Amino acid sequence: MFLGKVIGTVWSTKKDEKLVGAKFLIVKKLDLKLGEKNDFVIAVDSVGAGEGEVVLVATGSSSRQTDFTKDKPVDAVIMAIVDKLDISEN
Repeated sequence: MFLGKVIGTVWSTKKDEKLVGAKFLIVKKLDLKLGEKNDFVIAVDSVGAGEGEVVLVATGSSSRQTDFTKDKPVDAVIMAIVDKLDISEN
């Protein structure tokens, strides 16, 4: 799992029939201070995220565990929109 920020959308009119209705978002990975890293992923949105929102992304086989992505050819899914981070600085 990782934190990311939605920075765009991928439009695809032709896709696998199991992905019809899926929204593909471009997610830039973030560090704990919400600074952008140089890495990104294309993720299926299962929660209605939008551009600019901080999200939690699952990848690999875990990405196929949501109700929307079950048994679909998905390698990354946005499974939560982050409201707040509480980080202890010791």
